[in-house]
Amino acid sequence: MATFLYKLGRSAFRRRRLVALLWVALLALAGVGAATAPAATSSSFSIPGTEAQKAFDLLEQRFPGGNADGGTARVVFKAPEGQKMTDAANKAKVQDVVDELKAGSDEVASVVDPYTAQAVSKDGSTAYVSVSYKVSGMELSDATREALQKTGHDAQGKGLTVEIGGDALQTMPETGAGEIVGVVIAGIVLVITFGSLVAAGLPLLTAIIGVGIGVSSITALANVLDLGSTTSTLAMMIGLAVGIDYALFIVSRYRAELAEGREREDAAGRAVGTAGSAVVFAGLTVVIALVGLAVVNIPMLTKMGFAAAGTVVIAVLIALTLIPALLGFAGTKVVGRKERKGLKKADDKPNMGTRWARFVIRRPVMVLLVGVLGLGAVAVPAASLEMGLPDDGAKPVSATERRAYDLLSDGFGPGFNGPLMVVVDGDQAAAESTVKEIEGLNGVVAVTKPTPNKAGDTAMITVIPKDRPSSVETETLVHDIRDATGDNVLVTGATAMNVDFSQKMNDALVPYLALVVGLAFLLLMVVFRSILVPLKAALGFLLSVVAALGAVVAVFQWGWLGSLFGVEQTGPIMSMMPIFMVGVVFGLAMDYEVFLVTRMREAYVHGERPGETIVTGFRHSARVVTAAAVIMIAVFSGFIGMTDQMIKMIGFGLAVAVLFDAFVVRMAIVPAVLALLGHKAWWLPKWLDRALPNVDVEGEGLAAKDAEGPQDPERELVRV
Repeated sequence: MATFLYKLGRSAFRRRRLVALLWVALLALAGVGAATAPAATSSSFSIPGTEAQKAFDLLEQRFPGGNADGGTARVVFKAPEGQKMTDAANKAKVQDVVDELKAGSDEVASVVDPYTAQAVSKDGSTAYVSVSYKVSGMELSDATREALQKTGHDAQGKGLTVEIGGDALQTMPETGAGEIVGVVIAGIVLVITFGSLVAAGLPLLTAIIGVGIGVSSITALANVLDLGSTTSTLAMMIGLAVGIDYALFIVSRYRAELAEGREREDAAGRAVGTAGSAVVFAGLTVVIALVGLAVVNIPMLTKMGFAAAGTVVIAVLIALTLIPALLGFAGTKVVGRKERKGLKKADDKPNMGTRWARFVIRRPVMVLLVGVLGLGAVAVPAASLEMGLPDDGAKPVSATERRAYDLLSDGFGPGFNGPLMVVVDGDQAAAESTVKEIEGLNGVVAVTKPTPNKAGDTAMITVIPKDRPSSVETETLVHDIRDATGDNVLVTGATAMNVDFSQKMNDALVPYLALVVGLAFLLLMVVFRSILVPLKAALGFLLSVVAALGAVVAVFQWGWLGSLFGVEQTGPIMSMMPIFMVGVVFGLAMDYEVFLVTRMREAYVHGERPGETIVTGFRHSARVVTAAAVIMIAVFSGFIGMTDQMIKMIGFGLAVAVLFDAFVVRMAIVPAVLALLGHKAWWLPKWLDRALPNVDVEGEGLAAKDAEGPQDPERELVRV
């Protein structure tokens, strides 16, 4: 592989104008496709095989036009001090709001008057209007949302406290200043690492081009493949992360080859042949992790995984072709001013990576124990992990959804924020019997009368829990209703859907881990020609992910340092968080593993002793791996500043996981283990060595070329 990539890199360098033109044309084509394609809609969220989904499907059949999965809104009113919502003047104001909501949009399916639906609190201080829509909350038009907000604002001006809850105001989180700061920090780190604005700009430029092509392609194909407007979010995050990483490693290797006195074209070829081989296998591990999301069997996640995997493939291809082409345009500006005057002078002064590697080699047991015990201590809270989906109560108090949530909790009880919908597949007698069974359960505040369909063979019942939607008690109530009733009774609604979603994620975690780690283990065994090195890589990754989950639980579930990170309401950890972290962090962790250890393997193959290989690997790769990790931490930390609790949690979890994996596992535990193993680290049974394909990641074929001497008459001669 190294020889093939070497030729590819040289060819791209030599034909740089053509290569650059092709990528620019591809970006333009994808951009035109995205601009001319119909606007993407949010594909319906479904969880095949769950009871909540079966109930929604049954409602679609038995209550045609009922919009069971349509968006909802609750306009909550609170009377001024000393007044009640039942006062004639306040009732008139509410009636105006009801009329205005009905006329506000064609997407409104129904508006329920609070005075006919008994939606007034016992003390008369609070009332709410329920609004149902024909489409899901994410599919509502901007005009509909604006009409809803205007109605609430107009009523607020009439002396009432008015807040709006429900999923009708749900929108994609907007980019915050924190993300921009993350990108700026990435640029600063690249400049410090390379000492050259040109070298620092290349990874950012190529990553943006790759993400542009990937996201534009997703947008262009959104309607055809029913991708939905949220699909590009993961693709953008991962594409930017790996795009910077891959370009960073190839540019760094190119500069190292120049420092050894090679011609620019030959240096570009060798950078792609060696570092590019690591890029290919690192990219494959990320693709495996993302495509593996299909194991969860949730269509939305599967599409997101495949879309993000496609963006990673683009990032790999750009690193192998566009980077060497741009290096051809950059000339000697890719190195700092100090190096331009003496490219062929090698710097033998030990750098920080060299000194750290020698320290670890002298004290491997101490470093290993400190690293493992430290991460183990941080991981302890993960044993108390409670999964769910945060409700509006987790939003900041500045959000109208949070204030509506609090008003309903104060006026009616916290359970009113997450009513359960019970669907009875039977006649009126079966429905009434179900009501009696549910009324006898703990944790139930109220049960409405059954609402039958026209045929009389199905009925809907609304159950108000005692506790808030995201509480363990409400989850227990969902299971209790299902256990107490027969197979003809199905529990659904947003709260029950969240419970089923969490269970689905929990059930899929072990198979997903087995698939991703197992396939990556085989892949790394081919790369490193070793059994113990891939095993160590996988175990180290699991340790860093569990430690990161422990930190997430401590901050977002227990509230430790919550105010520092803007956590206003503790609660369960987002149910997709463990799988999401495994998929994203595994890919990045294997990037660092491949780039760091491949250089060690390369030195070992070329005759260095085990201890020397560790020093060599750190001398050449530690600074770049550190830079890549700092960039990722900065980018992910940008999401912590967002107001959305789930996005905040994702940003914190990914930033902490990269911190633990890069600086504790890869920089400390990995060299300590390799130092203790010595030659055994690179042991592979002879029969397995013969069975595995030889992909030549270490560049043995390139070493043979060195022995033969230059034989390429088409090589472009460049003065350096």
